[in-house]
Amino acid sequence: LYITPASPWENGYNESFNGSLRDELLNGEIFYSLAEAKVLIEAWRRHYNTIRPHSSLGYRPPAPETASPPLPPSGSASLHLQAAMATEAIMH
Repeated sequence: LYITPASPWENGYNESFNGSLRDELLNGEIFYSLAEAKVLIEAWRRHYNTIRPHSSLGYRPPAPETASPPLPPSGSASLHLQAAMATEAIMH
């Protein structure tokens, strides 16, 4: 469906995601390079989809942990990256 520009109330799912991204990652980080931002945002995305509980899903993650390798739990906006993940973020 068409969403009128400047009408965030018409897409609550997207606004909820944007709020979570801002609260859990962006407000707590200063990115010094595009590569650093890409690595941290990808780590947060994986955490959000495979580990983080979502209240609307009965406090389960949207994608089960078995769908991708689990990441270590994080208690802050700055996610702890596995050594293998850091090598995955190669700029082309």
